[in-house]
Amino acid sequence: MRTLRSLAAPAAVALLVACGPGGSTAPRTPAPADTAKVPLNDLGAATYLGFQGGLYPQGSNAIPAAHLDAGLAAAASVQPLDSSGAPSSSGRYVLLSIGMSNTTQEFCSAAGTLGSCDSWSFMGQAAADPAVNHATLAIVNGARGGQAAPSWVSPSSAEYDRIRDNQLAPQGLSEKQVQVVWLKVANAQPKVSLPRSDADAYILETQIGQIARALRARYANLRQVFITSRIWAGYATTTLNPEPYAYEEGFSAKWAIEAQLRQASSGTIDARAGDLRYGANGVAPWLAWGPYPWAAGMTPRSDGLTWAPGDFVSDGTHPSRSGREKVATMLLDFFSSSPVTRCWFLAGGSCG
Repeated sequence: MRTLRSLAAPAAVALLVACGPGGSTAPRTPAPADTAKVPLNDLGAATYLGFQGGLYPQGSNAIPAAHLDAGLAAAASVQPLDSSGAPSSSGRYVLLSIGMSNTTQEFCSAAGTLGSCDSWSFMGQAAADPAVNHATLAIVNGARGGQAAPSWVSPSSAEYDRIRDNQLAPQGLSEKQVQVVWLKVANAQPKVSLPRSDADAYILETQIGQIARALRARYANLRQVFITSRIWAGYATTTLNPEPYAYEEGFSAKWAIEAQLRQASSGTIDARAGDLRYGANGVAPWLAWGPYPWAAGMTPRSDGLTWAPGDFVSDGTHPSRSGREKVATMLLDFFSSSPVTRCWFLAGGSCG
């Protein structure tokens, strides 16, 4: 039974206005009293080191109205295609994961091998759910251990070749059928935290923009990308990706998405994220939050989410079976309930 509902699902509509501290400029004077790491979806209009919370602008967790409309249009354009990319009633469309070890563990769990995803992973849960569209939707795990953000920034990366040759082709699928991506990336060994202007969070924002353009270049019919940031890393026993970096990487995703919102509204290209124009003449897909899974250890989030030591393996960074299942369940709930996904994810589902 599903027990968690992702607060990233845009259940309401908010107006898009010009953004403040969440954009490309670091705050001049970080407030000393706002250093507590509060989940972005609970932080709201309050701030962390001067950076406003919320998954979307103005402390909101709802997709702004104009962006929601664009997301609904993108969802409506997802359709079965044949391997050449032509519409076909007997064709398929692909939901693809892109990212690192945590990504593949949560999405499939069994090292990404074809046809062997564990039952508690997202793909395992989706395969067993009769509500999911098993007729025309193909779910493919493209993520792989060790493949941090730099592995995905170029469309000529060998990782994309691997997905084409080892994940898509053996299932009779092609790159032209990839229409939705779940993206979860981070960087190994981060060293500089916010609010410094050279913080790793800013580097990841730039990389997310590069990855968005690489995905659009590689997958000609890509419509939507849903971004998820890291889980809690307060139990980490290594320097691979500890706190506060796991938390601050949530701002990287937030800022990249907000950069696309600002560009669509004003035409201004963000100095860090770069050109994120979407649509017929776009260089990037439509971006939005997927599930947001960060919670401060055993301190319950507003929806009850916590992270216990047992949810991690010995390094305190990678999720154990229970941790993988938590994210997988959030992901299944998100795609099943979001107004910009359920029409293509569910059998007989409708968007809007």
